[in-house]
Amino acid sequence: MGGYGRRELAPHSDLDVVLVLDEGVEAGEVAEKLWYPLWDSGTTIDHSVREVPQMLAAAEADLRVALGLLDVRHLAGDANLTLRLRATVLAQWRRHARERLPALRELVRGRHELVGELAHMSVPDVKEAEGGLRDATAVLRALVATWLVDVPHTDLERGRQALLDVRDLVQATAGRASDRIHPEMWSELATGLGMDDARDAQVHVRTLGRRITHLSRLSWRRVDDFLARPVSVRTARTPTLFPIAPGVALAGREIVLDRKAKPAEDPVLLLRAAAAAAEMDAVLAPPTAARLAREVADLPVPWPAEARHQLVRLLASGRGLLPVWETLEETGALPRLLPEWERIRLLPHASAIHRFTVDRHVVETCIEASSLIRQVNRPDVLMVAALLHDIGKGSLTEHSVAGEPIARDIATRMGFEPASVDLIAGLVRWHLLLAETATTRDHDDPATVERVASRVGSTEALSLLTALTEADAKAASPQAWSTWRTGLVLELSRRTHTALDTGRSLPPVADEEVEIPREVRNGAVHFAVEATPDGTRVTAVAPDRVGLLADFSGLFALQRIPVRAARAWAQDVYSVSVWEVAEPGLDVPYLRERYAAIAEGRVDPASRLRPDPKALAPTVEVRPDASRQATVLEVRAADQPGVVHRVCAALAQLDVAVRSAHVETLGPQAVDVFYLQEAAAGVLSETRAADAAHAVRAALTVEPR
Repeated sequence: MGGYGRRELAPHSDLDVVLVLDEGVEAGEVAEKLWYPLWDSGTTIDHSVREVPQMLAAAEADLRVALGLLDVRHLAGDANLTLRLRATVLAQWRRHARERLPALRELVRGRHELVGELAHMSVPDVKEAEGGLRDATAVLRALVATWLVDVPHTDLERGRQALLDVRDLVQATAGRASDRIHPEMWSELATGLGMDDARDAQVHVRTLGRRITHLSRLSWRRVDDFLARPVSVRTARTPTLFPIAPGVALAGREIVLDRKAKPAEDPVLLLRAAAAAAEMDAVLAPPTAARLAREVADLPVPWPAEARHQLVRLLASGRGLLPVWETLEETGALPRLLPEWERIRLLPHASAIHRFTVDRHVVETCIEASSLIRQVNRPDVLMVAALLHDIGKGSLTEHSVAGEPIARDIATRMGFEPASVDLIAGLVRWHLLLAETATTRDHDDPATVERVASRVGSTEALSLLTALTEADAKAASPQAWSTWRTGLVLELSRRTHTALDTGRSLPPVADEEVEIPREVRNGAVHFAVEATPDGTRVTAVAPDRVGLLADFSGLFALQRIPVRAARAWAQDVYSVSVWEVAEPGLDVPYLRERYAAIAEGRVDPASRLRPDPKALAPTVEVRPDASRQATVLEVRAADQPGVVHRVCAALAQLDVAVRSAHVETLGPQAVDVFYLQEAAAGVLSETRAADAAHAVRAALTVEPR
């Protein structure tokens, strides 16, 4: 059984053997004559004596026994008995696979949590770690044997055989039955593998581990999808494509390209598909990613706004980022987006406090940062800085110094405006500043706060740096963000904020003057459309009334047209709003027809738009000192259909007028500022302002009534 059954013994493996008896047959002296010579020889042997029914009962009761029996090999005796045992075991495994696979999934998951991941551990375990030999064997033998899911057998077997060679060298180097590679062993492994140095050996082993991890996760996702299907074969096999975004569709739980997709003409298609997969926690189908890596058009320099938007959505998708990022790496698609990634790919950390290699640490930092985007005004800057904060590692220069110009070049290529490029580059340069200063300097010394303030320069940069510091530390290890360190960093950040605080800047009340069309003066609504490189600019002019913005925003939300930015303002007795939407080809008759259905009450957007219960909770804040003419309400919420509509509808129900509005979508987060007045003009009272904030918060967290 086991490795002996697979003919895969390492230098110090034990022999896993069973003396199998037909039912009713006594072992007699045969067992002693078999075991004693083996014991006397000093061979390590794991042995037992069982009848066939006992073997089958043990396999049914213990999942580990069942897995071991999948590797049964005949050594001596009655070959027909071995053949019958093997056939019965396989039939039993296939018959009960649907019931046993969830337990196997939990067994594998528990081992991963306990041991870690081969590709990114500082002391990797080539057998027990995620991506190690036990995973490869479990996937190959157990999942393939079920005949239920498609497993990438050939690719996985190639990696498994290479990892077996590594294990042989590890045990030969250690001189004992050890599967862990300690730092001092890499040089000897390099020699045994015929490689130049320890770094090459590390990359080789970690690449094998990451490849097996990727294929194993892909196989398990397919298992999960299979188990979630109806038992009816006819229903389960019905192919259905659900359109998700232009060129992108969902098939089962995998993101694929739809029939209209033209990768050679759509440079943003790769990012769009990746972001959709990560946000929906779906598999980015490897054949799809590989095709996009080959065929997708090169992104222009600078990137279009949609490309930046999709990248930030991908980075801020939380745990969904990791499997998609791995797929991009394994299929060769990632260099199309970020060729500089090769600098840190599988690069080990010099510091023992880090639990992952540099590249995995960066991904984990993005995951941690995704939960902090409500704390900052520029979530797009935070997420890109998290991606690039360690990009300078691997050179002789201190990595934050080396990383600043690299990050500046990348951010410029991505199309960020100069001020944002400066923010990203500064965050990369000073991403260690808060943690190092907080733990080594006296907070009561004014020079300590001055040291941070002089380098950060603004409260906006400080809030971004504080979030990045927290995400970086949490991604490194629990010790790096202990209660003690947390308190020191946040206290220093608070003191520095006080020193820098001159008030957060908000967009001013719009006072732009436009010519009011004749039909608007006669009581009608006027729409004008203009094509833009990333969609359409829609200008709407109408007689002003409470609830008008709710109707306009509902028009776009009901059609699932993403609003990237919007400005609205009152001009005399009229309302003017300009909407930047990510939908090409809109025309005036279409907009007028949809708007009329909402304004006349034939369609109720509130009944069709529901907040996502899984999204981060919104933040709604009244800024009492931001304006003398209006009450300023700042809203940060997940970018999803209907956010602006729900805000404006909630305000309209309170008979609160929106004098001016500024809407901006930054990756996965909408940052909206509304200047409010009473319908009869005037700033809201404190009570009315609190009521407005409460109503908006409720509208964004529960289904509108």
